[in-house]
Amino acid sequence: MNNRPKIVVTGSNGQLGKELCELASSYLQYEFIFLSKEEMPINNFELVRNFFDGIKPAYCINCAAYTVVDKAESEKELAFQINGEAVGVLAAVCKAHQTKFVHISTDYVFNGEGNYPYTENFPTDPINVYGASKLEGEKQAIQLNADSIIIRTSWVYSSFGKNFVKTMIRLMNEKDSISVVNDQIGSPTYAADLAETILMIISNTRSGNGKWVPGIYNYSNEGVISWFEFAEEIKDIINSPCEVKPIPTSGYPTPAKRPAYSVLDKTKIQETLGIQLKDWKESLAICIEKIIS
Repeated sequence: MNNRPKIVVTGSNGQLGKELCELASSYLQYEFIFLSKEEMPINNFELVRNFFDGIKPAYCINCAAYTVVDKAESEKELAFQINGEAVGVLAAVCKAHQTKFVHISTDYVFNGEGNYPYTENFPTDPINVYGASKLEGEKQAIQLNADSIIIRTSWVYSSFGKNFVKTMIRLMNEKDSISVVNDQIGSPTYAADLAETILMIISNTRSGNGKWVPGIYNYSNEGVISWFEFAEEIKDIINSPCEVKPIPTSGYPTPAKRPAYSVLDKTKIQETLGIQLKDWKESLAICIEKIIS
């Protein structure tokens, strides 16, 4: 009989979901159940409830989200349903089944007007629909399941899916020059590092080496850069002759406003949960090696 604790991962075809899938073989003490948005659309509330009734998992990692930031401006209702209401339903279902709930949120809950890394209790003030919908998900998770762990992260990339790193590599191979904004400041997050962090939190609490401490935590790789500097580092790693030109945000208008400054203070996750952070350049090099090999 299989008595391994079950870990359900929603949104398993996304960047973080795929990275968790890659790591699953290193955590054989758990039985992983990976659910794509086709298999488990989290905004199908009856399906979610029925599934949990049958499986009764020990943990749920919610990687499912509406993430198309610009499109969210014209699909507000859908964004709020998936990123807000559905998160609340998941959190409540987890509470009912005594399932530990881990939810992924975003730096976009802040307005970007700061000039010093945001702590978890810094006032939120999203400036686009995506950020507002993710903030609603945080609020519902905490309200309906006070035992939830919420991880805010930023500038996520991976060897899987669509992201800034893969787009830059493609453009640098196609063009002689590209323009990248240099007045939006933040910290990249390699999804593989975030996946490892989540599983370490779970395994530490399971083994007794750490406690499950609910609440909001910030997580990214170490380092503070602009998108332009991010692109320059990608260029150096792949040894591209492509010229990277810095431009202001005003030179690259988008339907959704982006925060100018979205650096997260990661002190809490390090001190409370014992998580060590990796340098953004080291993680970027590892990811690019996977992409181009």
